[in-house]
Amino acid sequence: MSTNPSVPSQPSPGPATVATPRAGRSSFTRLAAAWWALVVGLLILVVLLVFVAQNTDSVTAHFLMLHWNLPVGVGYLLAAVAGATTTVLVGASRMIQLRRAAKKNLTPL
Repeated sequence: MSTNPSVPSQPSPGPATVATPRAGRSSFTRLAAAWWALVVGLLILVVLLVFVAQNTDSVTAHFLMLHWNLPVGVGYLLAAVAGATTTVLVGASRMIQLRRAAKKNLTPL
């Protein structure tokens, strides 16, 4: 078998190298991610608090046979929470479906 000089030869497999962080820099850990998630969550809560405090005009909410008065900001906040809860429930049901399919060694649809 002849070798083609224009094709570089394959390097021999050597010891595996592990990437290490540069000196003076620490790697981004799960604890750091959780810390930043808490900071961002706190900022969002402050913005929501200001939003609710500035939207205090009262409105009447009607749901099925129920009627009650609540501030506009609280109504918007409740609608957002209901939408987020629906999204979480749909996502969780899909994850459960995929886990069951993986346990049965089936290809998920």
